[in-house]
Amino acid sequence: MKATAIATFFGVFLTCTYTAKEATKKPKKPKLYFALTDVPQIDCDVKAGKIINPEFIAKCPPGCQDVKYRVYGTDIYASFSSVCNAAIHSGIIDNTGGKILVQKVAGHSAYRGSFSNGVRSLSLPRWRESFLVSEGKPRKGVTYPSTLEYSSSKSTAVKSEPKKPEQDPKGMKSADTSNTSEKASEQGDAIRKEYQTSPVPTPATQMATTTPTPMTTTTDPSTTVPQPTTTPATTRTTAAAAKTRPGLHRVREMGSSSVHPAYASVVAAASSFSSKEELNPKPLESISQGNQNCKVDLSFLMDGSWSIGKRRFQLQKRFLGNVAQALGIGSAGPLMGIIQYGDDPSTEFNLKTYANSKDIRNAIEKIQQKGGLSNVGKALSFVNKNFFLDANGNRGGAPNVVVVVVDGWPTDQVEEASRLARESGINIFFVTVEAAAQNEKQNVIEPNFVDKAVCRTNGFYSINVPSWFSLHKVVQPLVKRVCDTDRLVCSKTCLNSADIGFVIDGSSSVGTSNFRTVLQFVANISKEFEISDTDTRVGAVQYTYEQRLEFSFDKYSTKEDVLSAIKRISYWSGGTSTGAAISYASEQLFSKSKPNKRKIMILITDGRSYDDVSVPAMEAHRNGVIAYSIGVAWAAPDELEAIATDPHKEHSFFVDEFDNLYRYVNQLIQNICTEFNSQPRN
Repeated sequence: MKATAIATFFGVFLTCTYTAKEATKKPKKPKLYFALTDVPQIDCDVKAGKIINPEFIAKCPPGCQDVKYRVYGTDIYASFSSVCNAAIHSGIIDNTGGKILVQKVAGHSAYRGSFSNGVRSLSLPRWRESFLVSEGKPRKGVTYPSTLEYSSSKSTAVKSEPKKPEQDPKGMKSADTSNTSEKASEQGDAIRKEYQTSPVPTPATQMATTTPTPMTTTTDPSTTVPQPTTTPATTRTTAAAAKTRPGLHRVREMGSSSVHPAYASVVAAASSFSSKEELNPKPLESISQGNQNCKVDLSFLMDGSWSIGKRRFQLQKRFLGNVAQALGIGSAGPLMGIIQYGDDPSTEFNLKTYANSKDIRNAIEKIQQKGGLSNVGKALSFVNKNFFLDANGNRGGAPNVVVVVVDGWPTDQVEEASRLARESGINIFFVTVEAAAQNEKQNVIEPNFVDKAVCRTNGFYSINVPSWFSLHKVVQPLVKRVCDTDRLVCSKTCLNSADIGFVIDGSSSVGTSNFRTVLQFVANISKEFEISDTDTRVGAVQYTYEQRLEFSFDKYSTKEDVLSAIKRISYWSGGTSTGAAISYASEQLFSKSKPNKRKIMILITDGRSYDDVSVPAMEAHRNGVIAYSIGVAWAAPDELEAIATDPHKEHSFFVDEFDNLYRYVNQLIQNICTEFNSQPRN
């Protein structure tokens, strides 16, 4: 009995002690990562740049190891790359898929291509954003999303009240006092803002608020519209406000256009107080698929200078509206944005703002004239740096096209800005209206500016219209040209940005006559490119058992000199060591290539090599050389494939005899240009 009482006492004591400990025990902190079932899944074609989240864990499906899912870089990848195929390239997962951790980092000035884990990544000169891939395990203290946010998500508007600009007693805007001060040509916009009653849309990066606050002078990166200034007002003369051309000012419209530009904009503002169209997309009543035979991303540069006058500005708007209707705007067809230029360019709306022709036509009707000069070069630079971005609706796979509408002639230089835009992959068209008369040509700043600006001087990329009143006649011809994607593929955008090295088999089996045929083939390819110190450069190597540098990339800077040098190459004769020739070309040619040039090797051979070609070819590929192989007669197909860049069928060709080489000139150039246009635009 005593023993039972003692046992009962200890049992009660232990129970109470355990209960007290449990009561005082600190609760466990919740885990800051999710279970396996919460990991979001992504498709093979999803690029890192399309996902907004700076760090995330995702699950890749099987089957992503495919050349169509392009990867740029090694270890650190450009955000234009396929996330899942980059993970395979880095060895984090294989083709069966799996979980990965992705971290966004800053952009790099160069990305090195390589072949790793069955995936060949490509080289890229530069890109604005990068990412790292690692094993799909959460890092301590980091919360990961169970749903990924993509860049196509809609932005939130911010309510604000417009800030009234100060005016002088005559109603004129204050004069320029800094780089961001108001122009007299923007008087109409300022007055419309003063009477604005609807909420002002702002970029998606700003947080939403419901409290009206004064407008701040922050700058939207997609525009260059100056904000109102409170600088003391000064008087601006008519000559400063008008579009002045050196030595001569053409007055085109007597009547309404003869009124001082600033007062003209006041009159326009009094009749229409509608605010400028928002740049961010808004819900549409209908989203059209569009003309699927015309998948291009279009930017129109409309002339808002004072010389055009009010009536002609309306004709220009009608023209752009008719073009939009004829194009058949839609998500699976052409997309269209408009930039108006004067002293400075500004985006009226971008590619993703509207998804059908009707909405675009309505938006065009509301555009108000900016005024100022005709700074086309400045506008082209703006387009190149700011317009064709993912955030603005650029689709990557669609050609980028700019159509410049010019009244008379530009008031700044366009050649350099055009060249840089073309090198970024932009196809440039010019529509010039009312060209300079004979007695006006002395006032044109840059003679033959159209020929210097467009892709090629064959007339395809330029249309001259004698009068604004006949502009409607070129709607269909212009639409036909911008939709001809086969012609766009081989615009100057892909013909002026490479270092091309020819590696020519000079072995005994070729023979003197056939060697001359090979040289003609090399010349026919070379003459299709725009050759200069700053455009495409050409070099050549001939090989047998040994190798000889016929001429380097920096030897000749004109097309005529290059073609003459090709013609002077003498036939060598000897054995066939193709592998050694590839290594020699890598060292003597491509190691000296410019960083901003695409390195293209075109190798022509007629037989099997005495040495190994796969290792030298793989090393060249790792160093960013895009290799094309052309085999004749007894060339070995397995060696041609080993030499060529993936995919082999687009980079390797075979002909049964030398006389048939000419048949592949156009096909080779077409493939070079198609590959160029598939590269990301930055």
